[in-house]
Parts: sequence; C-alpha cells; structure tokens
Amino acid sequence: MNGALVADGLTKRYRKTVALDRCSFAIPERSIVALVGPNGAGKSTLLHCATGLVRPTEGTLTVLGGQPGDPTLPRVGFVAQDAPLYRDFTADELLKMGGKLNREFDLPFARARLVDVGIPLDRPTDRLSGGQRAQVALCLALAKRPRLLLLDEPLASLDPLARREFLSALMDGVAEEHMTVVLSSHLLTDLERVCDHLMVLRSGQVQTLGATDELLAKHKRLIGPPQPRRPKITGVEQIVSAARAERQIELLVRTNGDILDPAWDQYDVSLEDVVLAYLEPRAGEALLDLEVAGA
Repeated sequence: MNGALVADGLTKRYRKTVALDRCSFAIPERSIVALVGPNGAGKSTLLHCATGLVRPTEGTLTVLGGQPGDPTLPRVGFVAQDAPLYRDFTADELLKMGGKLNREFDLPFARARLVDVGIPLDRPTDRLSGGQRAQVALCLALAKRPRLLLLDEPLASLDPLARREFLSALMDGVAEEHMTVVLSSHLLTDLERVCDHLMVLRSGQVQTLGATDELLAKHKRLIGPPQPRRPKITGVEQIVSAARAERQIELLVRTNGDILDPAWDQYDVSLEDVVLAYLEPRAGEALLDLEVAGA
C-alpha cells in the first residue's frame, strides 16, 4: 500500500491494555483526514506511533515512506493535545528555538503568521489565551514546512471563535503547502468543514476509512416493516447499525449496489450519522439476526 501513513497489522499494548489492535490502513498523500473515535479508542497512540514517540508492539507503520522517528521527524509536524508550550517563553523565543532545532524552519514565515493573527511576539505564552497558545503551537508546526501534519485534539479546549480562527489558519497553511493532515477531534461539525477524508477508530481498530463524499454516497438509512424471516437485502455490503421498533426496523447500511427492494424506504445520511453508527458498541454485528445478500 502507498500513502503518507501506512499501517500493516499495527498493534500497541500497554501491559494488558490493547490501545491499537491489528490496524491496517493507508492514508493518501495530500488528504485532510478527520480521525474520530471515543476516548480510549487509540487515536493519541496512533499519532504518537507516527511521530516515533511510541513504538508498536507488533506490525509496522510507515511514515512518508520511512520509519517513524529520527529519519522522518524533520518532515512531520505535531501539535499535541492542549498545545503544550514552555509557558515562561515568549512566542518569539519559541520561534527562535524552533529555528535552532529544525533545519527547514521558516522563521520569517512564522513571525509574519503570528503577527497576522494578532499574537504579541514579546508576551510569555502563559499570558496568552488558550486560542492564542493553540495558534502558536500550530505556527511552530507549520513553520517546519512538514509533509505530514498531525494534530491531536487541538480544538478540545477552544471556544467557537478560537476554533474557527485555528481552522482558518490551518487551511491557510494547507493551501500554501502540499501536505497531508491528520486531525483528531470529537467536533464533527468543524471536521466536516475542513476534512476530505474520514477515519473512525473504535476499541483500537479501524472501523472505516475513506473520502467523505464517497462514504456518504455509499451509506444509506433504510426503514422497513418488521419481518418474520431474515430479510435479504440485495445491494447491501454491511449492516453498520440496526434498531428495532414495534412497527419498523431502521438500519444504517454500507451499500455495494442499488437497493431496489420496495419494502425498504431509503434516506441519505450525514457524516455524523455515519460516525455515530460505527461508534456504537455493537456496530456491524447481527443485532437483529439479519442477513445480507451480495449484489
């Protein structure tokens, strides 16, 4: 498989806890990927493996065609959760340090970007707002001119205005550089505005990965009456989630063809519908004792 980030059987265990469980995937280059999952799904562990901060227990992970860590780190930008910074340093001192630690660091670009978003360069970062600190952390990552940018829940503690400003700065940076971005977040509305790919993690396993427009086109909500026998639905590849009411059955399905059975009413779904379906504790299992016939 080719891609900016490629995993084959990637597994990470912390004693008895399995954080990543035999993950295999390929994130395409120059994509902006929303990495979504509940707390404990393995999102941070995956990003830390990609930076080389964490070593896999089993399997492999390839970053920009090489091994995570020292060989690829100069081409990888990373903003950790809560945007940790040296609080006694001013923004300008952090930029100067970034220039000394990274050969390709673009100091004039970084200074100009912080001035553009109204962040004082001579103020210690502990006197900046949460949104301003997030902007400084993003600027430090972008100034490396990375080919891969990894963002671990950078929006979690920001108010709506700060989130919009952060995402605007991110999209400006992406427009200037042909980079791949992996953005971990719970905020689906924000992700839907900026991301063109979706990856869902649950219990350390990849539930789905693909271009958002293709995923929306391939998933449908089906509603039909209760049936005494197991219904066979031509055109359905997978039942992602299911619910039974007294007078109807509601399914969210992944299709592999046209669904022509008149017993089922079909409806389009939103990105949130798709994500929540894959995050259900028993998603994809035969909740209603249903069978699916191939197209």
